[in-house]
Amino acid sequence: MIRKHSITLHGHRTSLSLEDEFWTELTAIAAARAIPLAGLISEIDDNRDADSNLSSALRLHVLAWLKSAGATPQDNQPDNGEAADAGAR
Repeated sequence: MIRKHSITLHGHRTSLSLEDEFWTELTAIAAARAIPLAGLISEIDDNRDADSNLSSALRLHVLAWLKSAGATPQDNQPDNGEAADAGAR
């Protein structure tokens, strides 16, 4: 579900819309880096392209973080044995 979040960046209130899953991952990234969530979002905001929006920049940051950690879409799929069977065919 997409939710609206209100945050303060550089002393100004702003809002962004982000799926719950991305928000959860951003929180985990901030915890892993031992920085406040607001600090992480501010850092991403400071480094994004001027013609991109903040919500997109946050999603791309999460994607890059997960890719650098070696996560793949298959890591998040339930293991029902089909992957092993597929290789045997």
